[in-house]
Amino acid sequence: MKKIIKYSSASTTFYFDSSLSELQNLFDKKSTFIITDDNLYHHYQKKLKGWNVLLIGAGEEFKNQQTVDELITKLIEAGADRKSTIVGIGGGVVTDIAGYVASVYMRGVDFGFVPTSILAMVDASIGGKNGVDVGVYKNMVGIIRQPKFLLYDYSLLKTLPESEWINGFAEIIKHAAIKDAAMFKLLETNSLKDFQKNKELLGKLIQRNAMLKAKVVQEDEFEQGNRKLLNFGHTLGHAIENKYQLPHGFAVAIGMVGAAYLSKAITGFPASEKLIKVIETYGLPAFYDFDGKDALQKMLSDKKRVRDTINYVLLNKIGQAIYKPLTIDEIAPVIEAVGKKQ
Repeated sequence: MKKIIKYSSASTTFYFDSSLSELQNLFDKKSTFIITDDNLYHHYQKKLKGWNVLLIGAGEEFKNQQTVDELITKLIEAGADRKSTIVGIGGGVVTDIAGYVASVYMRGVDFGFVPTSILAMVDASIGGKNGVDVGVYKNMVGIIRQPKFLLYDYSLLKTLPESEWINGFAEIIKHAAIKDAAMFKLLETNSLKDFQKNKELLGKLIQRNAMLKAKVVQEDEFEQGNRKLLNFGHTLGHAIENKYQLPHGFAVAIGMVGAAYLSKAITGFPASEKLIKVIETYGLPAFYDFDGKDALQKMLSDKKRVRDTINYVLLNKIGQAIYKPLTIDEIAPVIEAVGKKQ
């Protein structure tokens, strides 16, 4: 199934329920450069035979400028030019790096993604945010540039570890919490195993989430308004993710709980316990013993900070979010309490 989303700067074609082998019908192998990581290449080496493949290490620790520089050197040595296409095959780290490299190489070449994790399929590969970390600071350097295509091959999820399935469902729960109360009910009445066993149910869930995010981005590509809602759970999540080496989804889940309690204090959000129950049902942590003062300090370096306030995403109710500038003094009591709650 093909869907085209037109953004203000470019269009992205979504190929749902497709196959990795379809790539050869879309692109010339000689002028296409695939960026993937060691783990993925181990599993799909045969399927990538004949393609120009550039490998990076697997994991968030490789999402940095050094990896970008090494890839650019390899592209130069391989003769990649402005007509070349870069394809990132992997999870969020690979797609973030591949999109960033493609956006800066020779001032920008075409690129697209084959996301291979739940998190990348429903979130990381969509919306054009590409970049790298700087030390413990997540995505501090980057660019917004849309991929030409996203190709979904659900069979690639067969090699996805259970922990990565759990990791990805944090972004699905986030989408439901901020925009889709009906999907929240769907998550309440099913479990991770239900989606793992039922390919049709999973395919519909992935497509629903991909389109939800794509349409939010379509209305606000450069995050001047409602795209900020997609940051629900990420303000605290980013502040603790790299310091405690937490999987992204785990950090976001803890961040959503912090934001839910903050919502309860500021908007009167009545469903914190319901959100926590869904988070825990899908195997994600709701709480973690973190240093609240250190987390607050890192929030002050976050991209969402404006002078002495932080644009925090809060919930009015399940399926309805707002963003509100809050001072660190308003945030501190709740975040410090959540850090001690485990």
